[in-house]
Amino acid sequence: MNTSGADAEAGGPAPDCPELGFYGLAGHTDDPRALLDEITVAEEIGLGSVFLSERFDTKDAAALSRTLGIGTAATNPHTRHPLVTATMATTLHRLSRGRYALGLGRGFDVLFDLMGLPRVTSARLEDTVDLLRTLWRGDAVVDHHGPAGDFPYLRRTAEGVDRIPILMVALGERTLDLAGRVADAVVLHTFFTDDTLARAVKTVRDAAEQAGRDPQSVRIWSVLATVDESIPEDLRLRKLTGRLATYLQGYGDVLVRANGWDPQVLHRFREDAEVRAHSGPIDAAPTELLVHIRSLLPDEWLAASATGSAAQCATRIADQFDAGADSVILHGATPSELVPVVAAWRTIRDPARFVSLPANPGRSTP
Repeated sequence: MNTSGADAEAGGPAPDCPELGFYGLAGHTDDPRALLDEITVAEEIGLGSVFLSERFDTKDAAALSRTLGIGTAATNPHTRHPLVTATMATTLHRLSRGRYALGLGRGFDVLFDLMGLPRVTSARLEDTVDLLRTLWRGDAVVDHHGPAGDFPYLRRTAEGVDRIPILMVALGERTLDLAGRVADAVVLHTFFTDDTLARAVKTVRDAAEQAGRDPQSVRIWSVLATVDESIPEDLRLRKLTGRLATYLQGYGDVLVRANGWDPQVLHRFREDAEVRAHSGPIDAAPTELLVHIRSLLPDEWLAASATGSAAQCATRIADQFDAGADSVILHGATPSELVPVVAAWRTIRDPARFVSLPANPGRSTP
């Protein structure tokens, strides 16, 4: 069997901190070229991976770097034909010499309703994973009828076998369970409390074990909103209050339920006159509205993040590992903004703990 040479990890220097990643183009942007500068800085300060969370604007999943691991976190399984997704991933996998992982997630039901697309079920996610892995093995999909769709015949023209990891972006219990059963890695959600993170890790590992897999073979990424005090106050407000409020707009019920927060607070937030009058995501709202929304949200909710001094943020990174995560995405800040936090993290990290982590964010071992 001809196995693609792209399965080997890329040459060149390994990242200093393979356990840390960042989201490229965090929030909103009209200039995707800024990602090139972000990647350059990330490589300079030793971050391990860059993740792209797709939006229907300027944030498509195709991104490359010289040394960073690259993860899509996430794309939705039905916004591209599965053969297009398979060949896109093949291209990125081989271009990066094995540093790419494809991430899949459910997305927003309301948005798909507006777009005329079906809602994403666990069955569709699992069926899509099976289709992609079949294609990456170099096999054909023949007369397929399943939750992912009906496909008479699918096959890549690329030769060889490509071992491309699948990331599953997971928030609720069902998706965490699915990820433990079928995914190579899991990206959790921003604003998880430490207790919620620990429960999510247990759910994933238990599901992996029940499926006959090694529970430690699934790499689990915590996503930690990281906004240290060196960032201007108005930006901190947007990156924390604005970001959390945007999540509460879209799927607040699931996040509140996961964290055991008071659903009445969510109800008051959604029914607030100023919130209802605003159209569009709140993390792009005027500062005046963000100040008002900050008064609606409990301190406890925003505390599920890393704030304060760089040293305090580094301590919060350590908390994620103590709760069971294998790696941490520092969310909301650019690599330039993360410079002091990464420097502080270097002073307390245990290099031996992370020495075996590969550059590819979807793999737990080389």
